[in-house]
Amino acid sequence: MQQQSRQPDLVEGSLPVFVFPTELVFYADEQTSHKQVLTLYNPYEFALKFKVLCTAPNKYAVVDATGAVKPQCCVDIVIRHRDVRACHYGVIDKFRLQVSEQSQRKALGRKEVMATLLPSATQEPSHSRPQEEERRMKEQLADSAFFEQTAFQQESRAPSGGPSALTVLLGLVCVAVLMLPTLGELESVVPVYLHLSVNKKLVAAYVLGLLTMVILRT
Repeated sequence: MQQQSRQPDLVEGSLPVFVFPTELVFYADEQTSHKQVLTLYNPYEFALKFKVLCTAPNKYAVVDATGAVKPQCCVDIVIRHRDVRACHYGVIDKFRLQVSEQSQRKALGRKEVMATLLPSATQEPSHSRPQEEERRMKEQLADSAFFEQTAFQQESRAPSGGPSALTVLLGLVCVAVLMLPTLGELESVVPVYLHLSVNKKLVAAYVLGLLTMVILRT
């Protein structure tokens, strides 16, 4: 009875799925952008299993295309673009993350994530195109077939070379910002123009937390 009181009445397709980011943009001239991470969150009090589907599985390698997420935890799904060619510029592919309860097979929830390959970071993303062209693309995508994760080119996790120098530098800057005095502190030898507001320190703490997650992943 206690288990039933904590778990909602799960209806197929009705469970909200929390994924970040909601759009993947790959840049042909930036090697680092060819590998990106989707984070799947499970805020519920019961475990979920997930499956990753795609409209073009031959273009991507996905690490752990199926798996499970413990209650109130998250997992990272690494996606690598493996077919960076000019003929794919501007083409919108779609990933679908389906989740279900551990003891059931039906998909309780699903979330779709668009993926686009652009030639350069200076190229305008797909959502800034004319509305008519974007509407046409969405109509085409609505009828797209999603393929099972077994069609993906599976990729094993390889040891990473560690965090980049830029990541470490940004982390040190955030630490320095947090160490500066807060506005209103009178007894400080630091010049007044270096006293920061609480909001700025909160932003620095948030960025530092994100950088820490990046460093731990590597």
